[in-house]
Amino acid sequence: MFKRVLGMFSNDLAIDLGTANTLVLVKGQGICINEPSVVAMQYDKHGQQRILAVGQEAKKMVGKTPGNIKAIRPMKDGVIADFEVTEMMIRYFIEKAHKRKGFFSPRIIICVPYGLTQVERRAVKDSAENAGARYVYLIEEPMAAAIGAGLPVKDPNGNLVVDIGGGTTEIGVTSLGGLVQSKSIRIAGDSIDQAIVDYVKKNFNLLIGDRIAEELKIEIGTAIPLEEELVTTVRGRDQIEGSLTSIEITSEHIRAAIQDSLDGIVNALEDVLELIPPELAGDIVENGIVLTGGGALIRGLDKYISDIVKLPVYIAEDPLLAVAKGTGIALDELDVLQQTAYED
Repeated sequence: MFKRVLGMFSNDLAIDLGTANTLVLVKGQGICINEPSVVAMQYDKHGQQRILAVGQEAKKMVGKTPGNIKAIRPMKDGVIADFEVTEMMIRYFIEKAHKRKGFFSPRIIICVPYGLTQVERRAVKDSAENAGARYVYLIEEPMAAAIGAGLPVKDPNGNLVVDIGGGTTEIGVTSLGGLVQSKSIRIAGDSIDQAIVDYVKKNFNLLIGDRIAEELKIEIGTAIPLEEELVTTVRGRDQIEGSLTSIEITSEHIRAAIQDSLDGIVNALEDVLELIPPELAGDIVENGIVLTGGGALIRGLDKYISDIVKLPVYIAEDPLLAVAKGTGIALDELDVLQQTAYED
Protein backbone atom coordinates (compact mmCIF):
# COMPACT_ATOMS: atom_id res chain seq x y z
CA MET A 1 0.00 0.00 0.00
CA PHE A 2 2.81 2.40 0.93
CA LYS A 3 4.56 1.74 -2.40
CA ARG A 4 1.31 2.50 -4.25
CA VAL A 5 0.99 5.77 -2.39
CA LEU A 6 4.58 6.67 -3.29
CA GLY A 7 3.82 5.89 -6.93
CA MET A 8 1.02 8.44 -6.93
CA PHE A 9 3.52 11.20 -6.20
CA SER A 10 6.32 10.29 -8.62
CA ASN A 11 6.64 9.58 -12.32
CA ASP A 12 8.69 6.41 -12.72
CA LEU A 13 11.29 6.38 -15.48
CA ALA A 14 12.79 3.87 -17.90
CA ILE A 15 16.28 4.67 -19.18
CA ASP A 16 18.11 3.14 -22.13
CA LEU A 17 21.61 4.21 -21.10
CA GLY A 18 23.39 3.70 -24.39
CA THR A 19 26.97 4.32 -25.47
CA ALA A 20 25.78 6.53 -28.34
CA ASN A 21 22.37 7.78 -27.17
CA THR A 22 20.35 7.90 -23.97
CA LEU A 23 16.57 7.54 -24.18
CA VAL A 24 14.27 8.25 -21.26
CA LEU A 25 10.61 7.24 -20.99
CA VAL A 26 8.19 8.57 -18.40
CA LYS A 27 5.62 6.03 -17.27
CA GLY A 28 2.33 6.71 -19.00
CA GLN A 29 3.85 9.35 -21.30
CA GLY A 30 6.29 7.50 -23.55
CA ILE A 31 9.72 8.65 -24.75
CA CYS A 32 10.46 12.20 -23.68
CA ILE A 33 14.25 12.31 -24.17
CA ASN A 34 16.35 10.92 -27.01
CA GLU A 35 19.76 12.58 -26.99
CA PRO A 36 23.42 11.66 -27.51
CA SER A 37 25.28 10.35 -24.44
CA VAL A 38 27.70 13.27 -24.46
CA VAL A 39 28.54 15.84 -21.79
CA ALA A 40 30.53 19.03 -22.40
CA MET A 41 32.52 20.10 -19.32
CA GLN A 42 34.08 23.51 -18.83
CA TYR A 43 37.12 23.96 -16.57
CA ASP A 44 38.25 27.20 -14.94
CA LYS A 45 41.86 28.18 -14.17
CA HIS A 46 41.65 26.40 -10.79
CA GLY A 47 40.59 23.12 -12.39
CA GLN A 48 37.01 23.40 -11.16
CA GLN A 49 34.47 21.94 -13.59
CA ARG A 50 30.89 22.64 -14.51
CA ILE A 51 28.48 21.21 -17.04
CA LEU A 52 28.32 23.36 -20.12
CA ALA A 53 25.99 21.22 -22.22
CA VAL A 54 24.47 17.74 -22.32
CA GLY A 55 23.10 15.68 -25.18
CA GLN A 56 22.65 17.16 -28.64
CA GLU A 57 24.29 20.49 -27.82
CA ALA A 58 27.30 18.72 -26.34
CA LYS A 59 27.65 16.40 -29.36
CA LYS A 60 27.95 19.42 -31.64
CA MET A 61 31.09 20.34 -29.70
CA VAL A 62 32.90 17.02 -30.16
CA GLY A 63 36.27 17.63 -31.81
CA LYS A 64 35.73 21.40 -31.86
CA THR A 65 36.41 22.49 -28.27
CA PRO A 66 39.08 24.89 -26.96
CA GLY A 67 41.47 23.82 -24.21
CA ASN A 68 39.17 24.66 -21.29
CA ILE A 69 36.21 22.63 -22.61
CA LYS A 70 36.00 18.87 -23.06
CA ALA A 71 33.19 17.01 -24.79
CA ILE A 72 33.09 13.63 -23.04
CA ARG A 73 31.30 10.40 -23.88
CA PRO A 74 31.15 8.83 -20.40
CA MET A 75 29.85 5.47 -21.67
CA LYS A 76 32.25 3.18 -23.52
CA ASP A 77 31.37 -0.23 -24.95
CA GLY A 78 28.11 -0.20 -23.03
CA VAL A 79 29.67 0.38 -19.61
CA ILE A 80 30.53 3.42 -17.51
CA ALA A 81 33.98 4.76 -18.40
CA ASP A 82 33.67 7.97 -16.35
CA PHE A 83 31.57 7.48 -13.22
CA GLU A 84 31.41 11.14 -12.19
CA VAL A 85 30.37 12.46 -15.59
CA THR A 86 27.87 9.60 -16.07
CA GLU A 87 26.24 10.53 -12.78
CA MET A 88 26.00 14.16 -13.90
CA MET A 89 24.46 13.10 -17.21
CA ILE A 90 21.91 10.79 -15.56
CA ARG A 91 20.99 13.49 -13.04
CA TYR A 92 20.48 15.99 -15.87
CA PHE A 93 18.22 13.62 -17.81
CA ILE A 94 16.26 12.59 -14.71
CA GLU A 95 15.60 16.20 -13.76
CA LYS A 96 14.68 17.10 -17.32
CA ALA A 97 12.31 14.13 -17.70
CA HIS A 98 10.84 13.96 -14.23
CA LYS A 99 10.05 17.61 -13.52
CA ARG A 100 8.49 16.31 -10.33
CA LYS A 101 6.04 18.46 -8.45
CA GLY A 102 5.57 15.95 -5.64
CA PHE A 103 7.85 14.95 -2.80
CA PHE A 104 9.15 11.58 -3.92
CA SER A 105 11.91 10.52 -6.29
CA PRO A 106 11.11 8.16 -9.16
CA ARG A 107 11.67 4.45 -9.47
CA ILE A 108 13.95 3.85 -12.42
CA ILE A 109 14.60 0.81 -14.59
CA ILE A 110 17.82 0.97 -16.60
CA CYS A 111 18.77 -1.20 -19.55
CA VAL A 112 22.31 -2.62 -19.38
CA PRO A 113 24.34 -4.90 -21.67
CA TYR A 114 24.27 -8.62 -21.01
CA GLY A 115 27.19 -9.93 -19.00
CA LEU A 116 28.07 -6.86 -16.96
CA THR A 117 30.09 -7.70 -13.85
CA GLN A 118 28.62 -7.05 -10.41
CA VAL A 119 31.00 -4.10 -10.08
CA GLU A 120 29.70 -2.60 -13.33
CA ARG A 121 26.09 -3.22 -12.30
CA ARG A 122 26.73 -1.51 -8.99
CA ALA A 123 28.29 1.47 -10.80
CA VAL A 124 25.16 1.92 -12.93
CA LYS A 125 22.88 1.54 -9.91
CA ASP A 126 24.92 3.95 -7.76
CA SER A 127 24.96 6.56 -10.53
CA ALA A 128 21.16 6.52 -10.76
CA GLU A 129 20.66 6.52 -6.99
CA ASN A 130 23.09 9.41 -6.51
CA ALA A 131 21.25 11.23 -9.29
CA GLY A 132 17.97 11.00 -7.37
CA ALA A 133 16.34 7.62 -7.99
CA ARG A 134 14.24 6.03 -5.24
CA TYR A 135 14.72 2.45 -6.46
CA VAL A 136 16.86 1.23 -9.36
CA TYR A 137 16.13 -1.92 -11.35
CA LEU A 138 18.23 -3.35 -14.18
CA ILE A 139 17.08 -5.18 -17.29
CA GLU A 140 19.46 -6.83 -19.73
CA GLU A 141 19.56 -5.38 -23.21
CA PRO A 142 18.70 -8.52 -25.24
CA MET A 143 15.51 -8.97 -23.21
CA ALA A 144 14.57 -5.30 -23.54
CA ALA A 145 15.18 -5.46 -27.29
CA ALA A 146 13.01 -8.57 -27.65
CA ILE A 147 10.19 -6.99 -25.64
CA GLY A 148 10.42 -3.74 -27.61
CA ALA A 149 10.40 -5.63 -30.91
CA GLY A 150 7.06 -7.18 -29.94
CA LEU A 151 8.33 -10.74 -29.52
CA PRO A 152 6.24 -13.01 -27.24
CA VAL A 153 8.99 -13.34 -24.64
CA LYS A 154 6.71 -14.86 -21.98
CA ASP A 155 5.58 -17.74 -24.21
CA PRO A 156 7.29 -21.17 -24.11
CA ASN A 157 8.75 -20.55 -27.56
CA GLY A 158 12.24 -19.55 -28.65
CA ASN A 159 12.82 -16.11 -30.14
CA LEU A 160 16.18 -14.72 -31.20
CA VAL A 161 17.03 -11.03 -31.25
CA VAL A 162 20.23 -9.25 -32.34
CA ASP A 163 20.55 -5.68 -31.06
CA ILE A 164 23.35 -3.73 -32.74
CA GLY A 165 23.81 -0.64 -30.60
CA GLY A 166 26.54 1.95 -30.28
CA GLY A 167 28.98 0.18 -27.97
CA THR A 168 27.87 -3.45 -28.01
CA THR A 169 25.96 -5.97 -30.06
CA GLU A 170 23.62 -8.01 -27.87
CA ILE A 171 22.38 -11.42 -28.98
CA GLY A 172 19.72 -13.19 -26.97
CA VAL A 173 17.40 -16.19 -27.17
CA THR A 174 14.26 -15.70 -25.06
CA SER A 175 11.69 -18.14 -23.73
CA LEU A 176 9.29 -18.12 -20.76
CA GLY A 177 10.23 -14.58 -19.78
CA GLY A 178 13.97 -15.20 -19.51
CA LEU A 179 17.17 -15.40 -21.52
CA VAL A 180 18.10 -18.96 -22.48
CA GLN A 181 21.28 -18.01 -24.34
CA SER A 182 22.95 -14.62 -24.62
CA LYS A 183 26.14 -13.06 -25.84
CA SER A 184 27.48 -9.51 -25.82
CA ILE A 185 30.35 -8.39 -28.05
CA ARG A 186 32.03 -5.03 -28.37
CA ILE A 187 31.59 -4.85 -32.10
CA ALA A 188 28.83 -2.37 -32.88
CA GLY A 189 28.19 1.14 -34.17
CA ASP A 190 31.28 2.77 -32.67
CA SER A 191 33.69 0.10 -33.90
CA ILE A 192 32.06 0.20 -37.34
CA ASP A 193 32.61 3.97 -37.41
CA GLN A 194 36.25 3.45 -36.42
CA ALA A 195 36.65 0.90 -39.20
CA ILE A 196 35.50 3.54 -41.69
CA VAL A 197 37.97 6.08 -40.23
CA ASP A 198 40.81 3.55 -40.59
CA TYR A 199 39.80 2.56 -44.12
CA VAL A 200 39.66 6.14 -45.39
CA LYS A 201 43.01 6.88 -43.77
CA LYS A 202 44.67 3.77 -45.21
CA ASN A 203 43.23 3.94 -48.73
CA PHE A 204 42.88 7.68 -49.30
CA ASN A 205 45.40 9.19 -46.85
CA LEU A 206 42.54 11.27 -45.53
CA LEU A 207 41.98 11.95 -41.85
CA ILE A 208 38.33 12.14 -40.80
CA GLY A 209 36.61 12.10 -37.43
CA ASP A 210 34.14 9.67 -35.89
CA ARG A 211 31.21 12.00 -36.57
CA ILE A 212 31.95 12.10 -40.31
CA ALA A 213 32.42 8.33 -40.35
CA GLU A 214 29.01 7.89 -38.73
CA GLU A 215 27.47 10.15 -41.36
CA LEU A 216 29.07 8.06 -44.12
CA LYS A 217 27.72 4.86 -42.56
CA ILE A 218 24.21 6.27 -42.43
CA GLU A 219 24.28 7.98 -45.82
CA ILE A 220 25.88 5.31 -48.02
CA GLY A 221 26.68 2.33 -45.79
CA THR A 222 25.68 -1.10 -47.11
CA ALA A 223 26.29 -4.74 -46.24
CA ILE A 224 25.60 -6.06 -49.74
CA PRO A 225 26.40 -4.88 -53.29
CA LEU A 226 23.86 -2.38 -54.59
CA GLU A 227 22.46 -2.27 -58.11
CA GLU A 228 23.46 1.37 -58.25
CA GLU A 229 26.33 2.58 -56.10
CA LEU A 230 25.79 5.50 -53.77
CA VAL A 231 28.36 8.28 -53.89
CA THR A 232 29.12 11.17 -51.58
CA THR A 233 31.85 13.73 -51.02
CA VAL A 234 33.86 13.63 -47.81
CA ARG A 235 36.16 16.36 -46.55
CA GLY A 236 39.15 15.96 -44.31
CA ARG A 237 42.88 16.56 -43.92
CA ASP A 238 45.45 14.90 -46.13
CA GLN A 239 47.77 13.09 -43.71
CA ILE A 240 50.77 13.38 -46.04
CA GLU A 241 50.56 17.00 -47.20
CA GLY A 242 48.56 18.30 -44.25
CA SER A 243 46.24 20.23 -46.54
CA LEU A 244 42.45 20.24 -46.39
CA THR A 245 40.89 18.37 -49.27
CA SER A 246 37.83 16.42 -50.38
CA ILE A 247 37.33 13.08 -52.12
CA GLU A 248 34.47 10.97 -53.43
CA ILE A 249 33.53 7.87 -51.42
CA THR A 250 31.19 5.16 -52.69
CA SER A 251 28.96 2.65 -50.96
CA GLU A 252 31.33 -0.08 -52.17
CA HIS A 253 34.16 1.56 -50.21
CA ILE A 254 32.05 1.59 -47.06
CA ARG A 255 31.05 -2.04 -47.60
CA ALA A 256 34.70 -3.01 -47.77
CA ALA A 257 35.47 -0.92 -44.69
CA ILE A 258 32.84 -2.55 -42.47
CA GLN A 259 33.20 -6.12 -43.77
CA ASP A 260 35.30 -7.38 -40.85
CA SER A 261 32.94 -5.80 -38.29
CA LEU A 262 29.89 -7.43 -39.85
CA ASP A 263 31.70 -10.77 -39.99
CA GLY A 264 32.44 -10.43 -36.26
CA ILE A 265 28.75 -9.93 -35.52
CA VAL A 266 27.76 -12.93 -37.66
CA ASN A 267 30.42 -15.11 -35.98
CA ALA A 268 29.00 -14.24 -32.56
CA LEU A 269 25.50 -15.04 -33.81
CA GLU A 270 26.67 -18.43 -35.09
CA ASP A 271 28.22 -19.13 -31.66
CA VAL A 272 24.83 -18.53 -30.02
CA LEU A 273 23.00 -20.63 -32.61
CA GLU A 274 25.30 -23.57 -31.86
CA LEU A 275 24.32 -23.46 -28.17
CA ILE A 276 20.54 -23.27 -28.59
CA PRO A 277 18.80 -26.27 -26.99
CA PRO A 278 17.23 -28.62 -29.57
CA GLU A 279 13.76 -27.94 -28.14
CA LEU A 280 14.08 -24.27 -29.10
CA ALA A 281 15.99 -24.68 -32.36
CA GLY A 282 12.82 -25.48 -34.29
CA ASP A 283 11.20 -22.29 -32.97
CA ILE A 284 14.12 -20.21 -34.25
CA VAL A 285 13.94 -21.87 -37.67
CA GLU A 286 10.24 -21.01 -37.82
CA ASN A 287 10.35 -17.55 -36.21
CA GLY A 288 13.66 -16.38 -37.65
CA ILE A 289 15.95 -13.69 -36.27
CA VAL A 290 14.91 -10.12 -35.45
CA LEU A 291 17.38 -7.21 -35.78
CA THR A 292 17.13 -4.12 -33.59
CA GLY A 293 19.34 -1.12 -32.83
CA GLY A 294 20.84 1.49 -35.14
CA GLY A 295 23.04 -1.08 -36.85
CA ALA A 296 19.93 -2.86 -38.15
CA LEU A 297 19.46 0.10 -40.50
CA ILE A 298 22.62 -0.65 -42.49
CA ARG A 299 21.37 -1.37 -45.99
CA GLY A 300 20.94 -5.05 -46.76
CA LEU A 301 22.16 -6.28 -43.38
CA ASP A 302 19.15 -8.56 -42.98
CA LYS A 303 19.86 -10.27 -46.31
CA TYR A 304 23.59 -10.43 -45.57
CA ILE A 305 23.01 -12.28 -42.29
CA SER A 306 20.26 -14.48 -43.72
CA ASP A 307 22.47 -15.67 -46.59
CA ILE A 308 25.14 -16.81 -44.12
CA VAL A 309 23.11 -18.43 -41.34
CA LYS A 310 20.39 -19.77 -43.67
CA LEU A 311 17.55 -18.46 -41.51
CA PRO A 312 14.95 -15.75 -42.14
CA VAL A 313 16.04 -12.37 -40.75
CA TYR A 314 13.69 -9.47 -40.10
CA ILE A 315 14.21 -5.86 -39.08
CA ALA A 316 12.04 -4.79 -36.15
CA GLU A 317 9.62 -1.96 -36.59
CA ASP A 318 11.38 1.22 -35.46
CA PRO A 319 14.60 -0.65 -34.53
CA LEU A 320 16.29 2.43 -33.05
CA LEU A 321 13.67 2.62 -30.30
CA ALA A 322 13.15 -1.09 -29.64
CA VAL A 323 15.36 -1.28 -26.53
CA ALA A 324 13.91 1.90 -25.05
CA LYS A 325 10.35 0.72 -25.71
CA GLY A 326 11.10 -2.67 -24.20
CA THR A 327 12.55 -1.04 -21.09
CA GLY A 328 9.40 1.08 -20.83
CA ILE A 329 7.14 -1.97 -21.11
CA ALA A 330 9.18 -3.68 -18.40
CA LEU A 331 8.61 -0.62 -16.22
CA ASP A 332 4.85 -0.88 -16.76
CA GLU A 333 4.91 -4.58 -15.93
CA LEU A 334 7.60 -4.55 -13.27
CA ASP A 335 5.74 -6.91 -10.97
CA VAL A 336 5.09 -9.38 -13.80
CA LEU A 337 8.60 -9.28 -15.25
CA GLN A 338 10.60 -9.54 -12.05
CA GLN A 339 12.67 -12.32 -13.52
CA THR A 340 13.88 -10.03 -16.29
CA ALA A 341 14.09 -6.72 -14.44
CA TYR A 342 15.61 -7.07 -11.01
CA GLU A 343 16.94 -4.97 -8.19
CA ASP A 344 20.61 -5.56 -7.38
